[in-house]
Amino acid sequence: MNFDPNASVTRILIVDDQPANLRVLGSMLGQLGYEIVAASDGPTALKRLVLRPPDLVLLDLLMPGMDGFEVCRRIREMHEFTDLPVIFLSAADEKSLIVRALDCGGVDFVTKPFNQAELMRRVQTHLALKQARDRLQQLARDKDELIGILAHDLKNALGSVLMNSQLLQRRTEGDTRLNQLSTQIVDSTDRTLAFVRQFLANSAADHSLRIERQRVAVRSLVEDVLDQHQAAAARKQQQLELKTASDLPNPLVVFTDAGALRQVLENLISNAVKFSPPQRPIEVTLAAEPEGVRIEVRDQGPGFTVEDLAQMFRRYQRLSARPTAGEPSTGLGLSIAQKLMGLLGGHLDCISTPGAGATFRVRLPFADSPQSPSGGMEARPRAEE
Repeated sequence: MNFDPNASVTRILIVDDQPANLRVLGSMLGQLGYEIVAASDGPTALKRLVLRPPDLVLLDLLMPGMDGFEVCRRIREMHEFTDLPVIFLSAADEKSLIVRALDCGGVDFVTKPFNQAELMRRVQTHLALKQARDRLQQLARDKDELIGILAHDLKNALGSVLMNSQLLQRRTEGDTRLNQLSTQIVDSTDRTLAFVRQFLANSAADHSLRIERQRVAVRSLVEDVLDQHQAAAARKQQQLELKTASDLPNPLVVFTDAGALRQVLENLISNAVKFSPPQRPIEVTLAAEPEGVRIEVRDQGPGFTVEDLAQMFRRYQRLSARPTAGEPSTGLGLSIAQKLMGLLGGHLDCISTPGAGATFRVRLPFADSPQSPSGGMEARPRAEE
């Protein structure tokens, strides 16, 4: 194995309750240029794992006290070591033990007494795989960061273009030709800006950000989102209607992230406006169920086929229905909404048949429900920033 003198030294943790095995393995691997960290029992191995993180672990299977199975299980519970290669070493070669070792997180199993050349080759192979995986993960992080920066800067630039083109559109109302051109600029910019915003929201939903849970009055949030879409609905002569039961609790409260839930509802109501024909009502129903809150958004659009329903929550998926007034559609909104509902511990589904409209149904547990997730979960996407 070739070593770069400027690269950091590869570190291997060897765990074995037999001092003779530690000496033999340490000497053998040390001669190849690896840095060796030795531990004679499980608790010591876990402490040294954290203090001096290794690139690979050679782990004895049968040790007194904490055996290799338990050590490997605890390693896998540590987020930073979920991909750390663990090679088990054991004089026992029972098939059931080998299967159990691999099931608990081991990447390989070498039987004692081991062949030196075979062991070295397996160590080098798993180190090479880890290095390749680490490089790919770093490249992915670099790519995401670069695309995020470009998309964010592009969003700002498009926002400026849209604002100025809208101003130009208003000032050319008396000139049919110029007004037509400025309207095309506004529409094109609006579609591109919508895509960039949805792209940023999708990227945010893929990353572990903080969900900030709090008691949320659902009716007030739903009414606020409806108010934000009244202007778009009015342009198509549509009416947004909120329907609630007479015995609905006031306030109706869930323990959730208000921003994430708002983004889900904005996606669903915005889609209902886009895909509904002019002069058709859009109904939003708010109801309390034994286990939680149900919010339904029902439109009278073209509905979805069986094929649409099977793939509608996939990213960048274009379905058979199209916006009825040329509005922009990125194919990301429903994917983002589905991710957010999963992070909130809720559910999102769709009921539809072709030609009969669609109903999107959101379910969340009550604030005091034992099903309601407690504490912080990961992810806090913000689509508009």
